[in-house]
Amino acid sequence: MPTLVDKNWITSKELLLKTGISRATLNNYIAIGIIPKPVVKRPPGDMKRPGKIGYFPEEAVERIEIVKRLKREGNSMEEIARKFEDVPSIAEPFRRRRTDNGSADRLTSGIPDRSSKITDTALTVTIEDIHFPAYLINTDFEIEWINSEAEDQVFSKPIRSIAELESRNIFRLFFTWEFHDHMRNWEEIVAFHLAFAKPKFPKSSLPKLYQGISKREISTLEKIYDRKPPSSEKSISHTAINFVRQDGSIASHEVYTVFFREGIFFVYVPSEKLPDRILELLSCREKVITKLLSERMPSLVSLCVLVADVEDSVRMSVELPPAEYFELINQLRKTLAGSFEKYNGVFGKHAGDGMLYYFIKKPGSNYLMNAIRCALELRKKVSRFSNEWKMRKGWLNEIYLNIGINEGKEFFGTIYSGSNIEFTALGDSINYAARLSDLANSGAIWTAKNVINKLSSEEVKEFRFGVRRRERDREIFVENSFSRVIDLLDPNDPRYSKFMDIATLAVAEILDKETM
Repeated sequence: MPTLVDKNWITSKELLLKTGISRATLNNYIAIGIIPKPVVKRPPGDMKRPGKIGYFPEEAVERIEIVKRLKREGNSMEEIARKFEDVPSIAEPFRRRRTDNGSADRLTSGIPDRSSKITDTALTVTIEDIHFPAYLINTDFEIEWINSEAEDQVFSKPIRSIAELESRNIFRLFFTWEFHDHMRNWEEIVAFHLAFAKPKFPKSSLPKLYQGISKREISTLEKIYDRKPPSSEKSISHTAINFVRQDGSIASHEVYTVFFREGIFFVYVPSEKLPDRILELLSCREKVITKLLSERMPSLVSLCVLVADVEDSVRMSVELPPAEYFELINQLRKTLAGSFEKYNGVFGKHAGDGMLYYFIKKPGSNYLMNAIRCALELRKKVSRFSNEWKMRKGWLNEIYLNIGINEGKEFFGTIYSGSNIEFTALGDSINYAARLSDLANSGAIWTAKNVINKLSSEEVKEFRFGVRRRERDREIFVENSFSRVIDLLDPNDPRYSKFMDIATLAVAEILDKETM
């Protein structure tokens, strides 16, 4: 029997030793077409050795090294396999099977040198490569990103057309008639997701899982809660899930879940599909979450916005050396950062050296009081910071942070700029808060009347609010009162025309209980 030419062919064992890959990886490369199936023959020159050995052309080594490089550059296995599709297959020589009259030269001749045809263009791993149902839920189990496959196959509903974030709560969606009409085993799907909620939500908090939850829905969730163990927060985990349709058809999936600080990403891979491509993509955690956040759906949310500006910052930048001015601003931001984090403020873009934070309405949290408590805490911190700065630097001027607060229902989303993701909201609520910050002076906190009107009587007791009035030659603070902006300004004030856009807005100043 003719033998293979040793210089052109290597055994599978030699291939594994030269490339350092495992046999499982080699089998996977064969399965997706990067490496052809081996030619199985008896070892040449050793007729005593029993059995047969698989042989690969030496070019397989080079192919595997190219695959390694492309993987290091962040490419998914599917993209790598697609890249090789444009290259003549090295499986071609194997299809010209040897006969007893054939020669080794016939078998090895014609193996093309394709290494130069594999381009160096880096492929970007993107969520658009996922053609299976997938969605991202935030820490309140509201859908932030979803693809069309998930809309059709999981929810049977156009989720992306739902503007309000609260209405995209995944458990709320699981109790809709569309979902029940579509999915016979809907309780199993609910139980799967509730296992991820258990570490965060105790059973007693289920009635607050989403706004408008019914007693029947609470009862169903409580029963499932008792029998379903919590899911562990592994970086990547997978679970077998079946979709049992109302027509009796069954679609089997492996659901891959990835935990991020921002939420949980779910990908439903059909059981008959190889998961390698998905695992390659999900392993690039930073790229995945950055892409998901940059493409999250704009959401109509109830929010409170806080805008804070350093008073006379332009004058300070002139009076201080540049290094000291930047030191002051940076130290001030660092001092205040903990308060924004404590009260769940979301950083927003603000021009200049000011600060803008959003406080989003979420189940179980008071976004309005969070903004007010944060503002009062900021004022105390700035006062201490100002005293310390004056003592350390010999600075004579007081440092003030003027704050404006407003609330409303606005579209909240992200803007992707280079490698940065910026959160932003659009609407008058944000503009009015900025104008109230402009109105404030000497570290005052001004808020719109509608913010205080939405608080309970108990919440209002935490602070004082009102308007300062001049009576004869003294200033008095009239508590529990409001004023139009235009009535707070002297017509001769050079700022008078500046506030015409909020002239009729009813406002009040907020003080803490200790301030008299």
